[in-house]
Amino acid sequence: MCIGCGGCADAPGRTMAWDGYGLRKPVGALATATPAFARTCPFSPTARDEDAIAADRFPHAPHVDARIGRFETAFVGHVAEGGFRPGGSSGGMVSWVAAELLRTGAIDGVAHVVPVAGEAGTFFRYRVSRSGGEIAEGARSRYFPVDLAAVLAEIRATPGRYAIVGVPCFIKAVNLLRAEDPVIAERVTHLLGLFCGHVKSAAFVDSFAWQLEAEPADVRAVEYRRKDAGRPANWYTAQLTLADDSVRARDWWNLADGDWGAGFFQASACNWCDDVVAETADVAFGDAWVEPYSSDGRGTNVAVVRSPAIRDLIAGAIADGRLALTAVDADFIAHTQAAGLRQRREGLAYRLTWAKRGLTPRKRVAPGAAGLGWRRRLVYRTRAGISAWSHRMAWAARRSGRPRLYVGWASAALMLYQGLTYGRGRIGRVLDRIEGTTRDEG
Repeated sequence: MCIGCGGCADAPGRTMAWDGYGLRKPVGALATATPAFARTCPFSPTARDEDAIAADRFPHAPHVDARIGRFETAFVGHVAEGGFRPGGSSGGMVSWVAAELLRTGAIDGVAHVVPVAGEAGTFFRYRVSRSGGEIAEGARSRYFPVDLAAVLAEIRATPGRYAIVGVPCFIKAVNLLRAEDPVIAERVTHLLGLFCGHVKSAAFVDSFAWQLEAEPADVRAVEYRRKDAGRPANWYTAQLTLADDSVRARDWWNLADGDWGAGFFQASACNWCDDVVAETADVAFGDAWVEPYSSDGRGTNVAVVRSPAIRDLIAGAIADGRLALTAVDADFIAHTQAAGLRQRREGLAYRLTWAKRGLTPRKRVAPGAAGLGWRRRLVYRTRAGISAWSHRMAWAARRSGRPRLYVGWASAALMLYQGLTYGRGRIGRVLDRIEGTTRDEG
């Protein structure tokens, strides 16, 4: 149930460290049995849920939607000024809002994820940036485990007003901390959310290296989504820079674990998340994964604006021609995130029916599998199995020095998953026939 956000590990005697699977975990003198801990962990069953937090933060929001939460307005489009759009993975909106808040004096710094060099195996971490140039260094997507512990400590130690950029569970953690800690409540004034499918482990980089015929120890930089304006935005390309300055790259669809929906290296806590669009953030951003936007390699954002102040900031920039945004409704936003919402609604309801030991999640989705066919159930079971076993198989491959152990397993697992989900290959054809026969007999 731990996502590794670091909200519980920013005090003396507490720290964050890598676990054996390449995920961040708290270690040290953690007061995990206290009521305060239970109230501030984003996956705690006794912590306030996203609905309660959003109701307190945005009580006058004119729109409330079960899929995307409370909001003032929503947009699709991109930044029309400067290098924000070409410099980002998508339409440049995350960096633009952070930079605009800084430029207008609304904040003194922004905590976001940036590349780091000189530390083997750690390619990204949170940092507080205090200039537009520093903010630009954090553009692009970073599918790498990070934690908030160090920047929360810096915010506590340094007076000022701060924005924090993060995935939904991290934003929720900060909101819960703000309710407990008056210093964090005073100094963290803006929360910028990122739509999220799931959090991946650091072993995803090892997998890139193994499949690109490179040693993981030689990797010096990672680009998860190399941008190419001449190709569709959803044609992801992974790129590694090695110690000798050579570059290796391959399109995701040619990787054994390149289907995001299959859940390779997914953190286990993500199985119990019901927030796709950062419902407790002042504004949240995602990719416009619908046509004609998904074919535009220059990148296009969708944005859900919950804060009136951010609404006014964006409206002014649209009027000035600095942002090229078009207003959209909740259905449009939900359509761009259809797969993620299905996994966090229908899939979560089914997962909540499984036999469990230990902590029981308390979610906004009720357990249930009514109307869920056998094949869809098998998709969710397969996805959960891939998520769990990808960590173990990569660990075994590292320990044995046999990368093919993982790559071969991943190839077979992906073939099974895509056969179930999309009807691809021999497995898909067999399942299509079985499903057709079952439907006819029914």
